[in-house]
Amino acid sequence: MLNGSNFKSWKDNLLIVLGVMDLDLVLKTDSPPPLKDESTSDEKRDIERWEKSNRMCMMIMKRAIPEAFRGTMSDQISTAKEFLSNIEKRFVKNEKAEIGTLLKSLISMKYKGKGNVREYILEMSHLASKLKALHLELSEDLLVHLEEKRLKQDREFSLSLCL
Repeated sequence: MLNGSNFKSWKDNLLIVLGVMDLDLVLKTDSPPPLKDESTSDEKRDIERWEKSNRMCMMIMKRAIPEAFRGTMSDQISTAKEFLSNIEKRFVKNEKAEIGTLLKSLISMKYKGKGNVREYILEMSHLASKLKALHLELSEDLLVHLEEKRLKQDREFSLSLCL
């Protein structure tokens, strides 16, 4: 279920489900031209497949978002592609906030001298991978520099307490 902070994973899961069910046609192609009197049976079949894909995608997406979000969506949206795009626009701002939160956590993170150093490093790596997933890749050199600076500050603080 989509909430305020899981849009990326929600969308990834949704696309997998729709792809496995072979319903993602509407997300990959534009609407076929309207039928005419002289339309062939292949053209009729293509439009029927596209319309079924659109209907099913809309039902699945509407079911996968909270009712509060459904009420804010325009009734003029008629395709699943537009619907997904509209949802995505609403959550771009949340990604920026999440980037800020993750950066703040990464920068302010400190090893407390208790527990496993390996777990601390893994937590740093985990935060960096979350940022990478949000299209903000931090170089390994920057992460090492941040940690060296923290350790130096901790060492200086510890020495000042001893004096």
